[in-house]
Amino acid sequence: MKLNRSGSQPSQKGPAEWFTGSVRIDLLTIAPEPRYGVASVTFEPGARTAWHTHPLGQTLIVTSGLGWTQCEGEAIVEIRPGDVIWCPPGHRHWHGASPTTAMTHIAIQEALDGRMVAWMEHVTDAEYLAGPAGEH
Repeated sequence: MKLNRSGSQPSQKGPAEWFTGSVRIDLLTIAPEPRYGVASVTFEPGARTAWHTHPLGQTLIVTSGLGWTQCEGEAIVEIRPGDVIWCPPGHRHWHGASPTTAMTHIAIQEALDGRMVAWMEHVTDAEYLAGPAGEH
């Protein structure tokens, strides 16, 4: 058994290549070999991921705040604490905070051939500010 004590690993700043705005990543665990990774990710208001995919999909569990997520070709969806989101393998998507409220989620993803994510271009302000349907 391996116990990762809270606070035993430093928080990381979300890299500008993958995120817009202020994002903090707290790595919770990476299974040996690595097979999967789990992280708590906090997005400040307006912060979000770039478009990306996961070779074996991704589960997001919203733990606090108010966020938005979008799968390519679909409307932006509001997400709240307790919501669980499944992004299928290879499905292009993004997620982050709303413009006015921070959001934290736990992200769980498996690795395929050592890769857990394929990063793409940033979500534009116009794409992001379209917001969830019915919000305007």
